[in-house]
Amino acid sequence: MALKTTCIGAFPKPDCLPAFDWFQADGGPDTAHPTARYAAAIAEMGDDAEALFVEAAVRVIADQVEAGIDIVTDGEVRRENYIYYHCRHLDGFDFENLTEQDVRGGNYTAWLPTVRGPVAAMGPFLPHDWRAAQALTDRPVKVTLPGPMTIADSVADAHYGDQKSLGADLEQAINAEVLRLAEAGCRHIQIDEPLFARRIEDALDYGFDNLERCFHGCPDSVVRTVHMCCGYPDRLDNPDYPKAPKACYFDLAEAIDRSSIQAVSVEDAHRPNDLSLLEKFTRTTVIFGVVAIAKSRVESVDELRARLALALDHIDAERLIAAPDCGLGILGRALAVAKLTNMAAAAASLA
Repeated sequence: MALKTTCIGAFPKPDCLPAFDWFQADGGPDTAHPTARYAAAIAEMGDDAEALFVEAAVRVIADQVEAGIDIVTDGEVRRENYIYYHCRHLDGFDFENLTEQDVRGGNYTAWLPTVRGPVAAMGPFLPHDWRAAQALTDRPVKVTLPGPMTIADSVADAHYGDQKSLGADLEQAINAEVLRLAEAGCRHIQIDEPLFARRIEDALDYGFDNLERCFHGCPDSVVRTVHMCCGYPDRLDNPDYPKAPKACYFDLAEAIDRSSIQAVSVEDAHRPNDLSLLEKFTRTTVIFGVVAIAKSRVESVDELRARLALALDHIDAERLIAAPDCGLGILGRALAVAKLTNMAAAAASLA
């Protein structure tokens, strides 16, 4: 049985879709002022918006299937980024009056939506997105949601006064949408918490508690998945972008393995790990990042096979899934497809 493969979330938006996203921002995914432009782009699409989103998902899913990906995503084609799309569907967020603020520990400055009142879930939205995508393929479609700590660190707070209090309401709002997805039939639900890798003490203090409550009441049929990357670049082939501490996965592994999380993604392509890390996960499936999402060089099948084979010296094959390090939005379609195709071939060769 070959190793399974998946994507993390984002895929380059097809040319048929005029919606602007953070990967297209001048200066990169965490700069400029793309959030204000996104709503205008959706408004301009008018009654054609849904058809255009579905057409984009058709192309993105077809690319993944043709490449050999087992668990696909819709490429987050409806989102300006993975955080703010969700926030637009929650009470308490102001997207009309953005706040300029440093984010990610001062690594970037951006115009952020602002929390101006209690955060709470509104009507369901992700079940619609999942159904529309799942109707396009017989392969399982994974849905991604931003986690409480990551949302709290990516918005301006003019109401709560501390991220822990904000996170407590966010966990309830996220849980509502997770349960709606599960009821709709989605079996792969992923919460993205890259902030865990950068703020380990906070993750261990309250982040994992927030995460558990996001999945509270989720049926056993759902694979509870968490994505934790170490950083994202502002452009291709920039090796010096800010990264989380190299030991972060070791520091978090025990807490992950004793939680209810069933699968965790770790990046290995941009910055290879000491693979004894994999032995820390005694029950958790590891979604292993073997494709670099910020390098234009396409990894060869032999190179990818060799790294996956080394990983299998430390973890059972049924608990290892091959994946890119993170979302693929910055690569462009040709590079993304080439990298995924080689990754899937390498995984299949290890059957």
